[in-house]
Amino acid sequence: MTATDHRPGTAAGQVEGASLPGRPRPDPAPPPPGGTVGRYAAAALVLGLTLTVGFFAGRAGGPVAAPARPAASGAHLAHGPGGLEVSRDGWTLTLDTPELAAGRPGELAFRITDSTGAALTAFQENHERRMHLILVGRDLSGYQHVHPEMSADGTWRVTVTPAAPGPLRAIADFWPQGAPAGVTLGIDVPVPGRYAAGPLAPPEETILVDGYTVTLDGGLRAGESNQVLVWLGHDGRPVNDLQRHLGAYGHLVALRQGDLAYLHVHPAAASQPSSVVAFGVTVPSAGTYRLFFEFRHLDEVRVAAFTVIV
Repeated sequence: MTATDHRPGTAAGQVEGASLPGRPRPDPAPPPPGGTVGRYAAAALVLGLTLTVGFFAGRAGGPVAAPARPAASGAHLAHGPGGLEVSRDGWTLTLDTPELAAGRPGELAFRITDSTGAALTAFQENHERRMHLILVGRDLSGYQHVHPEMSADGTWRVTVTPAAPGPLRAIADFWPQGAPAGVTLGIDVPVPGRYAAGPLAPPEETILVDGYTVTLDGGLRAGESNQVLVWLGHDGRPVNDLQRHLGAYGHLVALRQGDLAYLHVHPAAASQPSSVVAFGVTVPSAGTYRLFFEFRHLDEVRVAAFTVIV
């Protein structure tokens, strides 16, 4: 059994750096590579002049031109934020694992069942996988994005290691074969022990992740389509050779503090890699959000996490 694991602290993931509660914070990050002019020049190459002019105007307080429209996926357009319900659209996330142990690897098994209790076995690929599973603590710590393997009876299995006791939220993002859109369901997985919620990292525009400088550009307004740019640098230079990760040059998962409402966002289509990745993000309400940006470089997936207050 194999699974792609985007966990902080594993070979396929990376510690979130400044975002992890209780860990020493890194030295202040240097400014994004190339300075402001270099950053917007990179945006022009990727997104075109209209996007760049619009973003300059928006930063200056003037009118904003229509941004480049990110590549849409029907799996994430049918509803608003997902992951809040264990049952939706006739499907139920059925957990076969009673609990997991903190600090120990354990098998998480679950099924997607219909109204009769029968397990769904026909899934269509969405972003190169039939099942995306997000695991995160109720305090938004310990983010993992894994891809379980399904057996013939429709049971999905993956080995995970919870970092600490407390409720672990499991969010299954999938697309039933023949369905008009995807479905996102959520359930809490018990992890026994004394639970102590950690503080959320404060909002920061730039963070360090394993030597990479990652900058989040652009604000969020509830109920509006927001343009967000992520800039990547390493050793003082732009990272212009990102590798495709699940069919794109980056992915963004947004989780709302409190109920952990889930938004899975994919970037604007790009024919070649660049040091800037653009997203269109619509958050449903005011609140505090944690944005997890996943990117692949030098054959390794890393995660940069940002706190954003709307």
